[in-house]
Amino acid sequence: MQVFYNRDGIGDVLIIPVAQGDRNELKQERFGDIVKITEQSNGKLLGYNIFNASTYVNINEKGAIQLTEEWLTSIHDVFQKNGLNEELHVDLSPKFVVGYVKEKEQHENADKLSVCQVDLGEETVQIVCGAPNVDAGQKVVVAKVGAVMPGGMEIKDAELRGVPSSGMICSAKELGLPDAPKEKGILVLEDTYEVGQPFELA
Repeated sequence: MQVFYNRDGIGDVLIIPVAQGDRNELKQERFGDIVKITEQSNGKLLGYNIFNASTYVNINEKGAIQLTEEWLTSIHDVFQKNGLNEELHVDLSPKFVVGYVKEKEQHENADKLSVCQVDLGEETVQIVCGAPNVDAGQKVVVAKVGAVMPGGMEIKDAELRGVPSSGMICSAKELGLPDAPKEKGILVLEDTYEVGQPFELA
């Protein structure tokens, strides 16, 4: 999970997105310097905005910031100081990891899609992939369910042409890597990478 901070762009505000919701159904509650945002119709938690953020935490990063245990502790401390007795429950496990394509089969309903079984170290997931260069035996970068891509898209469990898919095998361009090739295709890693290890985007 990522939080966002850009003092030059939007001011001294730490943005904590939790879930997506209907922009026309937002409810906002103020707790000191914190605004809690929920969905009006069902009370679903969408996120928090912490104003005057730099008075509470030392923020050196700009843009997307990966949430860590240290950050989570600091956020909970800010909550308590502002009378918000809640905790942010977050899965802090790496969301971009090295995967190994164990099997690749043709999608039964789409000529340009492949159904891949990908070993992530602790689990094997099924991912439907449209890249022309994906193949069994490759080490690749996988965005797991819950990952937020550099472009802002959140990876979710999905069905592509009737086949379940959990995660995305990524191209260099999708990962925002410098000098990404213009040709379509996933990023194939060297064999020195270990299956399951986190893949750092920065």
